[in-house]
Amino acid sequence: MPYVNIKVTDEQVTQEQKRLLIEGTTQLLVDVLQKNPATTHIVIEEIPLGNWGHNGKQYTGTKK
Repeated sequence: MPYVNIKVTDEQVTQEQKRLLIEGTTQLLVDVLQKNPATTHIVIEEIPLGNWGHNGKQYTGTKK
C-alpha cells in the first residue's frame, strides 16, 4: 500500500492542480512499481510560506 505525501507552499494551489497531482502520482506508481491504484494513497499538505525555508533562510510570506 503506497503512501505519498506531497508538500507545497500554500500559494493558491487549485483543486484542479491537486487533482492532477493525485492522478499523475498514482499513475506513476502504477507504471513504475505496478502498484494497485485502489490501495495507493496520496496526501497533499499545504504549508504556510512563512513555515518554509531554503538555503538557510526563512521565506517571508511573499514570493521570491
